[in-house]
Amino acid sequence: MTENTEKKNPIRLLMGKVGLDGHTRGLWYVSHIERDDGYEVVSPGFRKTPLQVVNTAIQEDVVAIGLSFLSGAHIPLTREVIRLLKEKKAEDILVFCGGVIPDDDVIALKNMGVVEVFTPGTRDTTIIEKIGAFLKDRAYESE
Repeated sequence: MTENTEKKNPIRLLMGKVGLDGHTRGLWYVSHIERDDGYEVVSPGFRKTPLQVVNTAIQEDVVAIGLSFLSGAHIPLTREVIRLLKEKKAEDILVFCGGVIPDDDVIALKNMGVVEVFTPGTRDTTIIEKIGAFLKDRAYESE
C-alpha cells in the first residue's frame, strides 16, 4: 500500500478507453488495484473520443489519465489526448498507458510524454509502485 491510502481526499485518476476498442479486462484490472490502493478512479465509459476523455479529466479534476489499448491505435489516440491536454492548458494532467503495446511503441509513447506504459504481465505491485512514484515525483498531494 502507498501513502495514498492514508489521505482524507484520495487522488483522482481517470481510466479510459478511447477509439473503438471494446476490450476492457486490463482497464478493469488496473482500475481495481488503483481503487484498492486508495485512489479514486473515474471512468468516462468506453469507446470515447480523445476529446471526451480530456474534457472528463478536466471536469473531474483528475491528476492522471490512464489509457488502455488492445486495438493497435495507441499511438494516434494517445498523441491526440496529449495534444488536447496542451490545447486546453491541462498538460499538468499526467498520462499513462497500458495494453498490448510493442516495445518500439512504448519508446514512442514515452517520447510523446507518457509517464509509464504497462504491458500484459506487469505485476499489480509494480503498477501501484510506479503510479505512486510518478505522482510523488510531480508533488501531487491530496488535501
